[in-house]
Amino acid sequence: MINIAIMGHGVVGSGVAEILINHKNRIEKRVENEINVKHILDLRDFDVDYSDKFTKDFNDILNDDSVSVVAEVMGGVTPAYDFVKACLQAGKSVVTSNKELVAAKGAELIKIANEKGVSFLFEASVGGGIPVLRPMANCLAANEIDEFWGILNGTTNYILNKMIVDNMDFDTALKLAQDLGFAERNPAADVEGHDACRKVCILAALGFGKHVYPEQVKTEGITSITLDDVEYADGFGAVIKLIGHAKKQADGKITASVRPTLVSREHILASVNGVFNCVVVNGDQTGEVAFYGKGAGKEATASAVVADIIDAIRHDGYKKYLNWQDGEEDYVVKDFNEIGKYYITLKGDDYSTLKTEFVAAFNNCFESYVMNEFRQEIAILTKEMAESEVLEKLQSLSHLKNYKILHTML
Repeated sequence: MINIAIMGHGVVGSGVAEILINHKNRIEKRVENEINVKHILDLRDFDVDYSDKFTKDFNDILNDDSVSVVAEVMGGVTPAYDFVKACLQAGKSVVTSNKELVAAKGAELIKIANEKGVSFLFEASVGGGIPVLRPMANCLAANEIDEFWGILNGTTNYILNKMIVDNMDFDTALKLAQDLGFAERNPAADVEGHDACRKVCILAALGFGKHVYPEQVKTEGITSITLDDVEYADGFGAVIKLIGHAKKQADGKITASVRPTLVSREHILASVNGVFNCVVVNGDQTGEVAFYGKGAGKEATASAVVADIIDAIRHDGYKKYLNWQDGEEDYVVKDFNEIGKYYITLKGDDYSTLKTEFVAAFNNCFESYVMNEFRQEIAILTKEMAESEVLEKLQSLSHLKNYKILHTML
């Protein structure tokens, strides 16, 4: 018999418990062994059919030598890190959906798991129920992965989709997302890009082999995106998406970012709507491979957690396919001068003079532009140029009051 413990009984934790208990026979056929959920750790009380399994004391799990697999679905770094580390050191395999934990402590926890001959698996930490980490590690193992990009946060994608399709402003779309349960009461982790940033860290670490820390990723959210931006983007043949991206450079270092981006309507990511996610991975042998599906939700995420539990049971002691080394401070290039097309909006104290200065500064450097006298604003789509060149031109505009720059995939 395989005894399993679950740490956390929130949305995902309850989903994991329900799958393991309600579909016990199915899981047992997959692992060719009897399974038993022995402990569920949570400080709250629950009136469910399996109430006898609850404990409020982590030591009940840690000191139970019969428990061989632990699912951590608590979220956050504290106390999850201490609990996971202790379980691994005690010789228990751990699976988790906790992207914040893996992004912050993944390299250390993987090393401990390898030293103890147990598994530390986290498929559900990126893309919810979308299988992406395992395929990257196994199915694309013959490839040198040099780049990936994707829509990694369903909440922001839902909000932007509502702005694009239903002409909702940001605040209204956010409120609707909260009412439907897609966004938290405090939506900062989603709308400010932190959730997608953590997923970029994990994908980059797995794809390129070294740990990437959240503070190394250039991160911007969607709170500054307006309906005007949506309208301008449409005129330029694009939609706005929050894109996570990382790319290996010739010197072995990488660039990593999360930022709102104008995406061509012809690109696969432009048609990813609602709460769906999509990750596109570029391998030197396969070319672009896309992974698409629901990026969050109780059932989808719990499904990925249980899949990792099954994998930990099946391959106990010898399968360690998720692995990377610790990173260095200068491994991620922070101030990369990217060459590409840029979307820019300009506002000035003297709109008439700003127009004249804009034409002079960006002469032959723009692909398209809109002079919006009603809004006292100029929207520009540049030709391909370096970001430093864009900033230099903006500094030459003496009447510029404020501006916005978005990257593009055009």
